[in-house]
Amino acid sequence: MKQFIKSLFSDENGVISMKRLCGLLCTVALCVTLYVNSLSEAHPVPSSTLVQSIALLAFGCLGLATADKIFGKKKDEETKE
Repeated sequence: MKQFIKSLFSDENGVISMKRLCGLLCTVALCVTLYVNSLSEAHPVPSSTLVQSIALLAFGCLGLATADKIFGKKKDEETKE
């Protein structure tokens, strides 16, 4: 299980990717905040700017990690040939 979790945060070279870690932490924080807010009796509304900023940060980090994985392989293949 420990190896599986480590592989989620590692890039193809086995190095921990901060983009993936940051994206996952932002996603978890946003989901927890919105879930707790839905259960609250007072229903305080979080700032929409804050929610959008965290969502864009998570999307950006995870998108960059994916793009890096896709386009990084093409560069590696071109240099090997």
